Amino acid sequence: MPGDDKYSDGTQPNMTFAGALSVLVFLLISISTQVFWLDDTGSTQITLLLVTAYASVVAMCHGYRWHDIQNAILYGCRIAMLPMLILMLVGVLIASWVAAGTIPAMMYYGMLLLSPDYFLFSVCLICSIGSISTGSSWTTAATFGVGFMGIGIGLGIAPAITAGAVISGSIFGDKMSPLSDSTNLASGVAQADLFDHVKSMVYSTGPAIIISLLMYFLWGLLVQSSGPVNDEKLLEIMNGLDTRYSLNAITLLPPILVIALVMKKVSGLAVMVLASIFGMIIAIGLQGHSFSEMLKFMNFGYVSNIGVPDVDKILSGGGLQNMMWTISLGFVALSMGGVMEKTGMLDVILGKIKSLVSSVSGLVITHVFSSIAINIFAASQYMAVIIPTRMLVPAYKKLKLLPQVCSRVSEDSATVTSPLIPWGLGGVYYSSVLGVATLDYLPYTFLGLVAPIITIGLAASNKFMFREGDIVSVRAYSDQTTV
Repeated sequence: MPGDDKYSDGTQPNMTFAGALSVLVFLLISISTQVFWLDDTGSTQITLLLVTAYASVVAMCHGYRWHDIQNAILYGCRIAMLPMLILMLVGVLIASWVAAGTIPAMMYYGMLLLSPDYFLFSVCLICSIGSISTGSSWTTAATFGVGFMGIGIGLGIAPAITAGAVISGSIFGDKMSPLSDSTNLASGVAQADLFDHVKSMVYSTGPAIIISLLMYFLWGLLVQSSGPVNDEKLLEIMNGLDTRYSLNAITLLPPILVIALVMKKVSGLAVMVLASIFGMIIAIGLQGHSFSEMLKFMNFGYVSNIGVPDVDKILSGGGLQNMMWTISLGFVALSMGGVMEKTGMLDVILGKIKSLVSSVSGLVITHVFSSIAINIFAASQYMAVIIPTRMLVPAYKKLKLLPQVCSRVSEDSATVTSPLIPWGLGGVYYSSVLGVATLDYLPYTFLGLVAPIITIGLAASNKFMFREGDIVSVRAYSDQTTV
C-alpha cells in the first residue's frame, strides 16, 4: 500500500483526505472550465498535464519524493503502453482496409441489405456477435463499427446514435467473451472462476443488452421511420463506392481473418499487424494501389475521393500518425492516474466510504460508484476494475457473497462506463475511431447507461446476489486466501 515503506531518514509519506480531495476538485474544475466555459475539447492533454503537476505538488507536500512521483508516472505509462500500441496499429489497419475496399464493401452491402427501420438494432446485434467472437470491443469498433458509420450516413441516420449502437454492442460482446482482457481481468482480480464470472453476468448484462436492443428497435420504428430515406443520396453513395472500388468477396476476407486468428488466441498486436498486411496485399493486387502509396496511406491516412462529402469524410483517415493525438491523451491521462494511485490519493478517498459496505445493497452501490469515479479521475478502466474490487473483496467475503458477484459488479460499472468518459482510454479511442465526440454519443450508448442501474437494482431487490451454497460455484471466498 502507498505509504507503507519508510525512507532511510525514517520519514513515511502519508496522504490525507483533504489533499486527495483537493486534487479531485482541481480536476473537476479544470475539465469543466475547458469543456464548458472555454468550449475547447482539443486541449485536454494540457489540462491533464496541469492536473498531474498539481497532484505531484500535493504529493510532495505530503512527504513523497520526486523519485516516487516519477515512478508513478512511469507506472501509468506502462498501463497505457499495450492499449496505445494497439491504437497505433488500429490506425494502420483502418487505412489498409479502406484502401483494400474492405470497409467500402461492408458499407455497400450493408446499405443494400439493411433497412433504416432495423438498422440500429442490427448494428448493436452484429457488433455484439463480432465482439464475442473476437473478445475485443476495440477491434469490432475499428472494423465493423467504421463500416456501420458509413452505412448510417447513407441511410440518413445521425452519426451519434449509430456510434452509440456500435459501442453498446461492442462492449456487450467484450464483457461476455472469455477471450476478452477485461473479462479475464475482472474475474482474476475478484478471484472468481472465469466461466462462473461469464455465467453470472447473464443476470445483469443479459437484461441490459435486451433493453438496449429494444430501445434501438423502437428508435428505428418510431423516430427513424418518421423521416423518409433519401434514396437518391443512397444510390449516389452506392454508385460512388462501386465505381471507385472493385467490390467482391475477396474484399471481405480481412475481417474473417481477424475472427479466425482471435479464435486461435493469437496476440492482439499480431492480429492487427497481420490483418493490416493482408489488407495491403488486397489493396495492391485488387484495387491497383502501389506499394509506395500503401506505405503513405498506412502512415499518414487514406484520402477518399468517391465524390460524396459525408462518405469521403468517413473513409478518409486512419494511419499511424492520425492516431497520435489520441495516443498522447492516453499517456497523459494514465500518467495522472498513476500519480493518484501510487501516492495513495485514490486509497484515502475510497477509505472514506468503507463504512457503507455493511449491507449487500450498500456494498454494490459503493462498488459501482467508486468504479465510475476512478474511471473519471484515473482515466483507465483497468484501474477502475482493480482498485475498488481489491479494496472491497473483504466486504464480499464477510457477507459470504460468491466471487462472481464481485466480478460481475466490477464489469457492470468499470468496464461499461469507460467509453463514456471523454478523457478516458475508452472514450478517446471510440471518439477517434468512429469520428463522434464522446459527449455526443453518450446519451445513445444505452448499454453503458443501463447496466449499472440493473446491477444496483439486483442488489436492492436481493435478486441473483449469490451467497455460498446458493449455487454450485468453482470458487468461494471461504476456500481462498484473500489478498
